[in-house]
Amino acid sequence: MIEEYFTYLAKGVADTERLAAALAARSSAGSVIVLDGELGAGKTAFSKAFARHLGVEEVVNSPTFTLIKEYEGRLPLYHMDVYRIDEDEAGELGLDEYFYGTGVCLVEWGSLIPSLLPEERLHIVIEATALPDERLIHLTGCGEMYGEWCRSLRENGVE
Repeated sequence: MIEEYFTYLAKGVADTERLAAALAARSSAGSVIVLDGELGAGKTAFSKAFARHLGVEEVVNSPTFTLIKEYEGRLPLYHMDVYRIDEDEAGELGLDEYFYGTGVCLVEWGSLIPSLLPEERLHIVIEATALPDERLIHLTGCGEMYGEWCRSLRENGVE
């Protein structure tokens, strides 16, 4: 499996917005993006920005208690939060229908369900730094398409 890496320093919300916009522009039906990071690192903030750039007009918030929220945009967006369930419970949700469907999946806390995730995916880990608005955003592209996303961002920057 091809893996490519890219680390992005977001010095504020506008930088995170630019990265979210770049990834939303690259997304197509069946794209899977996994988001991890400590509580408060910015997973939901990233998700909101991503959704805006995917054309979602609804208010996007954390699906913590509903597990999966569906939104309409340029492509359907399936925003998942698996923090409060284990792999067995998640396995009963029929996630494959979402992962291999016609929309884009954003999975917060996806590292909690590794055996259920598609092998090919973009894994993002958001890390707070010593500065309040600054984040290190680590991307791992697993598979050719997501590897290309990381190579392109590494070579061309975030536009």
